[in-house]
Amino acid sequence: MHHEIGADKFYQDFILGLAIEGLKDTAGRISGAVTGTVPDSIHEGMRAMVWKRPYGVNLGIAPWNAPYHLGLRSVTFALAAGNTAILKGAEFTPHCYWAIADIFREAGLPDGVLNLVFSRPSDAASVTEQLIAHPDMKKINFTGSSKVGSIIASTAGKHLKPVLMELGGKANAIVMKDADLNKAAMHCSRGAFVNAGQICMSTERILVHASIAKEFQQILSKTIDEMFGTPEQTPVVVTAQSAKRNRSLIEDAISKGAKSLDLFSTKTGNHENVECKMRPVVLSNIDKSMELYGGESFGPSVSFYTFETEEEALELANDTEYGLAASVFTEDLGAGFRIAEALDSGAIHINSMTVHDEFALPHGGVKKSGFGRFNGYQGLDEFLYTKSVTWMES
Repeated sequence: MHHEIGADKFYQDFILGLAIEGLKDTAGRISGAVTGTVPDSIHEGMRAMVWKRPYGVNLGIAPWNAPYHLGLRSVTFALAAGNTAILKGAEFTPHCYWAIADIFREAGLPDGVLNLVFSRPSDAASVTEQLIAHPDMKKINFTGSSKVGSIIASTAGKHLKPVLMELGGKANAIVMKDADLNKAAMHCSRGAFVNAGQICMSTERILVHASIAKEFQQILSKTIDEMFGTPEQTPVVVTAQSAKRNRSLIEDAISKGAKSLDLFSTKTGNHENVECKMRPVVLSNIDKSMELYGGESFGPSVSFYTFETEEEALELANDTEYGLAASVFTEDLGAGFRIAEALDSGAIHINSMTVHDEFALPHGGVKKSGFGRFNGYQGLDEFLYTKSVTWMES
């Protein structure tokens, strides 16, 4: 991961830990997931059973930004439920995806049960279309951008194939006036800039109660400087093109009135000595005229807003096409639950960062962040269908 996408040690350990947890958790749930039921029929003399059965061949399309976690996830639920799988790997991380397939081979998985496919970016659309259209393909799961997810869902719909989608996000972190500001600053900083913000759950907006905004801004700046201030700590984006896109988004916002907060004690040095390295940016005065307001940056920038009332914060947080993850920082758990209920999001984390995934918790979004759920029994159920069988007792 370090060689292919520039991941630092913290992020590598984070992703490998998730991958190992996922394998253990999923393996432990197989017997429960595939067990059917014996309901009572309302008809006299009739008995019934509900079986759970695998679909058959599944296609998993996974991204480059967390290959060992998201790549494994795209096929392990399918395999655990008794399906075979085709894994379409990401072109930026071929070695990681090859390692996923090879470790299953070493473990003794029979030939043909898991199949790894790569394509040139120019051929991706036609290869994916052929895979989805094949009559033996029974289900598709995709993790990636909402734009590409819409195309894949449309293609699958044309062939009446079910899909599971985990797509983009615009995660909000809401800091209430009673929050532990040091804890909130740490989680907001890490949530926004770990892996250079290239995570679907990355914090893209920080909403702070106006009464504490100045104090929190100072603590946030200090925290970001401590976490990401040296050249070695400077986030690395995956390609020069991605860096160019992110810098363009920031320049667009500043040209329209956004202000970049002063974050770093060291102003000069080789922090951005290569094009793919980008120092974190926090922007205030963001409005709807700017691309950063509603679009997913997928890079090391975050927008800073203030609010006066809880209703105002919720209105802003829900003013997005996405709904994957969010955070709330407050010492009042009741308020945290109330805000969580009102947020349009698949997950809300009270007093921890927006980047959170564990296999006991269903993972997925609402709105343009997708549909269906990975993880736990819900994740296994996505790759099973039910078959009802009845019989008359003689």
